Amino acid sequence: MSIRAVVWDVDDTLFDYTSADRHGMRAHLVAEGLLGGYGGVEAALERWREVTEAQWARYAAGESSFEGQRRDRVRVFLGEELSDAQADAWFQRYMGHYQGAWSLFPDVLPALDALAGSHRHAVLSNSSLHVQEHKLRTLGVRDRFEVVLCAAELGVSKPLAGAFLAACEALGLPPHEVAYVGDHPEIDGRGAAEAGLLSVWIDRGGVTMRAGGDLPALRITGLAELPALVRADTRFGAPSTFG
Repeated sequence: MSIRAVVWDVDDTLFDYTSADRHGMRAHLVAEGLLGGYGGVEAALERWREVTEAQWARYAAGESSFEGQRRDRVRVFLGEELSDAQADAWFQRYMGHYQGAWSLFPDVLPALDALAGSHRHAVLSNSSLHVQEHKLRTLGVRDRFEVVLCAAELGVSKPLAGAFLAACEALGLPPHEVAYVGDHPEIDGRGAAEAGLLSVWIDRGGVTMRAGGDLPALRITGLAELPALVRADTRFGAPSTFG
């Protein structure tokens, strides 16, 4: 069997989330007059990342709603008991700066172009459909994907197999004919592999938690490597770059 479709993660796979978040939060803290209270830009950004990761983990575990994790990110970061309206307003001001820094990675369009005639494409994200549809349209690539699926609407999130299988079902394909490309070694890499997809982990060098030695995913360092992998389907004997 050959790979007939590629399902994509969005943040830090297609979209340079880390850079946008960094530049957006820096601008937001300056505008809010908060930079001095965190011991400098890097300390503030590190604290924001820590809070974001912790609240996303709660959301992924079903302990918070998508909107709730956003509000709690603000409350924990500021150390203040804010109302929902106050937290929403603060986050929306941040979003204005964040969206001003949005961009695709430079290897995204060449990879999509290279696979446009040979493979179908979809998106599976742990975010919400409203957020990712808007992002993909703003970045000019929404029409590249047949379907966009997100955890908030699916009711199941990566790394659970149900999320990946929902993407396969939406495409009408069995898992072994679908590749999944994502930046997180466990949530994306291991999750997709254990669901039966060809799992491709794109390691852009920014993962704080390194992959274990037994990671059942193919490792690439840029999307220029992807077309050869999905055309060959390395599970069936072609050379691989296991990481």
